[in-house]
Amino acid sequence: MTEPPWLNAEEAAVWTDYRRLGRDLHRAQERQLLRDSGLSAADYALLAPLSEAPEGLLRARDLGAEVDWERSRLSHQISRMEKRGLVTREACADDARGSMVRLTPAGREAIEEAAPRHAETVRRLFFDPLDADEVRLLGAFLHRILAAVDAEAADTP
Repeated sequence: MTEPPWLNAEEAAVWTDYRRLGRDLHRAQERQLLRDSGLSAADYALLAPLSEAPEGLLRARDLGAEVDWERSRLSHQISRMEKRGLVTREACADDARGSMVRLTPAGREAIEEAAPRHAETVRRLFFDPLDADEVRLLGAFLHRILAAVDAEAADTP
């Protein structure tokens, strides 16, 4: 049996920092959204693509694919948001088994109120610590890493 390709000390430190960044950045965004708008990160994740869709309407399965959520998680989150008047579910005209999710006026108002402060938080915590060249490099690095992840996913049945 061959020895696995363990991470060296520098790689392990970078990987640990990357994982911590994802966790801590998500927590900071969640706190900011709740404090400033009363929305959860999950609310925002669904409201954003709905707000950009024509007529604020998307098929539930397309919305789920957009946020990469399982059907049950999506359904539960939509139910919570329906109770708060942020979205409604509608029958799908093309497929009796499918459903559509529509952004309500209250949902549009919520996302439009939350988006500027959310963008400020993203800028302050993610982009402001970097100069323009570092942002370009980070973008290039992320594209290369995502291409490797996508290629791996394409090879997995």
